Amino acid sequence: MRRPLLALVLVIVAIGVFAAGLAWLLDSPRPAPGASHPERLWLAFCAACHGADGRGTWRAALFLVRAGDLTDRSRVGQTDQYLFDLIKHGGSPIGRPGMPGFEANLSDEDIRALVGYLRELARRVTPPARS
Repeated sequence: MRRPLLALVLVIVAIGVFAAGLAWLLDSPRPAPGASHPERLWLAFCAACHGADGRGTWRAALFLVRAGDLTDRSRVGQTDQYLFDLIKHGGSPIGRPGMPGFEANLSDEDIRALVGYLRELARRVTPPARS
């Protein structure tokens, strides 16, 4: 009677440790105190796939999506209206099915703020020196 009970307790503990490890690993980054509204939006809606720094993250690969490096100025060289539409309606209408639309979650003002923050991310990174 004691062995099955001990085995059950060990299995429950192992599942708990596994779940806690996954929760820690998949936890979203938190905004720093005093973070701007666009930065908070970025961390809440975009960082899971694009990373807190905009360079992409392995989490998107879990869903078989390759999130692009948004600090690359050539990638973000599109017009603000293009980026606005991409964030609002998602990528499916333009052939980028991995990008979800956020029109149900974000107002137009919030989406414009995210476009501005995205431009800021691309400006923060210095281009590599040419040799």
